Amino acid sequence: MFFIVLLAMVAGFLALRLYSVLGKRTGHEQVLPRAAEVPAATAPRLADTMVEAKVAAPKPVDAGAEAGLRAIVAAEPGFDVTRFAEGAQAAYRLTLEAFWKGDEAALADLVTDDVRAHFAEAIAARVAAGETLDNRLVSIERATIIEASVGANRAGRIVVRFDADIAAVTRDADGVVIAGSLTDAVETHDLWTFARTLKSADPNWKLADTDEA
Repeated sequence: MFFIVLLAMVAGFLALRLYSVLGKRTGHEQVLPRAAEVPAATAPRLADTMVEAKVAAPKPVDAGAEAGLRAIVAAEPGFDVTRFAEGAQAAYRLTLEAFWKGDEAALADLVTDDVRAHFAEAIAARVAAGETLDNRLVSIERATIIEASVGANRAGRIVVRFDADIAAVTRDADGVVIAGSLTDAVETHDLWTFARTLKSADPNWKLADTDEA
């Protein structure tokens, strides 16, 4: 009988200790599933954490552009540097591909009227010579914002330096290669200036000038 009472006392003590550690359940706690019930997709993978780290990487901005970017943000609080940098890289690729193909309609949505006129002249000269470009953007190694400013009438301008590898080939009317090579990429270093009227209805930044870095 004494042994039974002793066991009951020990059980009561353990129950009290368990209650003090876990607290009283209210019915709102999340019940954790057992390992066998956890879907494989919910477990974080190394590749996922690497992607998250890449997204959280520092903004690609040169120190000399920081004051100008602050002025742009002050003029248009919704401006996002990271989104702009991503969009600038996409615009770089799309603009080059449209120019190489001679697609003036696509260029109209990407560049200002002045730049479009210069591109149109180059495309017309290429057509007159019976030449075509068989170019390919291999990679964008780096895209860095090096200048930014806000001018009169909220005219925003951002200069991006692109360091890229491009495989370039020029063919004649018969399709014969007359210049370049698709197997040997060439390093290119360009300065592209994007412009936009801040707080305007059109959210798109357009290419307003190009130069060699």
